[in-house]
Amino acid sequence: MERMLATPADAEIILKLYELRTEAVLRQARAWMTGEFWPNTAEEFFAVAQNPRDPHNAYFRQVTTYWEMAAAMVLHGAVSVELFVDCNGEGFFLLAKFAHILEAIREKMPTFLNKTSELVNRFPAAAARYEVTLKNVAARRQATQQSQQWSVK
Repeated sequence: MERMLATPADAEIILKLYELRTEAVLRQARAWMTGEFWPNTAEEFFAVAQNPRDPHNAYFRQVTTYWEMAAAMVLHGAVSVELFVDCNGEGFFLLAKFAHILEAIREKMPTFLNKTSELVNRFPAAAARYEVTLKNVAARRQATQQSQQWSVK
């Protein structure tokens, strides 16, 4: 893909996406989703994702739909791929976070993070960002599991 310069309109969209991320409830939802929700199995994932009575279900839905909407904007040409990838890593983080159970998730939720996956599959810049993020998430998951083992002892 030939690298294109981002336009002022692209920059406005990126800034609007950033502004939306700072909204109080979305900020809380993102903090929970990125920091606290670390399912080890598809069953743990679905206990939140498919349970509207779970208090974190709304957070889950808000964060995943936000990042899928943002990825769709890129896929439909509304914003520069390169600018989006340079300015937004959280969607790739979420895809990497669930990579170890993604196949099982998609058996019940076939469209889960599909737009983010499509970004990774279509654009080298997104694939490179995802690969780095995948390694970082794996290290974080391992560190989290080790700290949990120490706290149990």
